[in-house]
Formats: sequence, C-alpha cells, structure tokens
Amino acid sequence: MKLAPDWAAPWFAPYREAAAPVLQRLSEGLPVHAALGHPRFEPEGPRATGYEQHVAATGRVPTRHNAHDLFNGLVWLRCPAFKAALNRAHQLAPPAPPGRRGPLRDALTLLDESGLLLTAPAPLREALLARDWATLFITQRALWQHAQLLVVGHALLEKLLHPRKPLCARVLFVNDVQAPDLPQDLTPAALPPLPVLGIPGWWAPNASHEFYADDHVFRQPRLASAPTAGGCAC
Repeated sequence: MKLAPDWAAPWFAPYREAAAPVLQRLSEGLPVHAALGHPRFEPEGPRATGYEQHVAATGRVPTRHNAHDLFNGLVWLRCPAFKAALNRAHQLAPPAPPGRRGPLRDALTLLDESGLLLTAPAPLREALLARDWATLFITQRALWQHAQLLVVGHALLEKLLHPRKPLCARVLFVNDVQAPDLPQDLTPAALPPLPVLGIPGWWAPNASHEFYADDHVFRQPRLASAPTAGGCAC
C-alpha cells in the first residue's frame, strides 16, 4: 500500500509525527497492524463478538491492510484517551430496539468516522449551529484565528487524501481539542455538519467569497420531515 498524504495540509499535520515511523514500516512491507508499532493493533480475523465489544474486552483493535484502518490506527496513536472514551461509551449506551443502535451509538459512530473537534468563539459556534454560512465563513472570518480544530474521524481523513469541496465533518464542540470531554447524552443532532474545505486557511480556493455561493454544499437547513441528499445540510 502506497500513500502520499500532504502532511502540510491542516487536517493531516497533527498526525505527521505519529505517522512518520508507521509509513516507514509500511514502505518496508509490513502490514498496517504491524506498521502501527503498538501491541494494541492486531490483524483482522474471525471474532466471537462485534467490533466495539471485541475492542472493549481485549484492548486490541482489529486492523485491515487498507488506508481506512491505517487512519483509524493513527487516530488511536494520536488520541488514545479519546478513542478509548468512544469505545467505553458504546459499551455503556442504553439498549436499543433490535436492529437499531440508538441515538448515542449513532452519534459515537459519526464522531469516529467523520468527527472534528472544535474549540471556537461563541459567534462561530452559534453560526455553525444555525447553518449561517455567511456569518460563519465571511463576516466572522477573522474569529477563526482563535479557533482550534482537530479531525478525528478516520473515514474523513481517508477521504481527504483526495480533497473535494462537499466533504463534510460532524463537529463536537469541546473546551480543549487535546483533552476533549465526551458528553454522555450525545445525539447526532448535537454534531452539526461542517464543510471542512470551507474553513479559512484550510483550502486556497475559499479565499474568494464566491467559494461559499455553492448552495449544493453550503445549504440551508431542511425541515425535519424533508428528505436530504448530499451537500452539508445533512
């Protein structure tokens, strides 16, 4: 497996230090679970329980030889307490009807796959919750200098290998991106969508206000009963 992430990109930069020895071992032919260099990771194989239950019971993370699981491993290496908290929360979640995961586990999965931790001034938080894109990215643009962000969704990191305008994170507001608290009553509705390439300083084309005129990406919220399809109003 050959990857060439742009480690200067703001979404990958926080993982550069953890990734360097891993990528070196990958180049030497090691599979991902071994290249990650920690006994926590094991090759994917038959197991008697579900993924989350297996991680909780054994402390070991089944890992396939692909980019998706590589980024999952890098987030574990960079943010072990956060990933462990996600796993614990899955185990403590209230029972759900058969075939359902329940709102807490749905939210935890969104965070795990597409999450972004954000510490930001109140006007930015309020604008994001309101999907007020003009305020968020244009009139209050200078406030992003006071924000801290960390992509923790491993599926989103994989997608950002090939950045596209519609790529969307689900945001967890925290007091400290390095030591985030995980709310016990989390629901998907509490994780607003954010088009990551709209973040000032993250993507050169967004220096022009015209970037945000694309209503296929920067859409207004839909009514709760209305169907959704694509874009970032999900």
